[in-house]
Amino acid sequence: MEPFEVIKNPLSTEKAVRLLESENKLLFVVDKKASKADIKDAVQKLFNVKVVSVRTLNDFEGKKRAYVKLSAETPAIDVATGLGLM
Repeated sequence: MEPFEVIKNPLSTEKAVRLLESENKLLFVVDKKASKADIKDAVQKLFNVKVVSVRTLNDFEGKKRAYVKLSAETPAIDVATGLGLM
């Protein structure tokens, strides 16, 4: 899958901002068929960052969310600022 097919959009809820600041995590809505490896590769290619881990959640609305933890070398706040979330 292409990176733009995997990552649909970032989320900027209160919880997402709290995770961004405290745990260096970004939150994305992703394609339902995307695996954790697909999500990791897509984030690394699109934002030139190192991904430590990916956790996924299928919410009650039928969307799939990905919690992406970045390495300590790349602050998530910098990526969020580049995306216009902050």
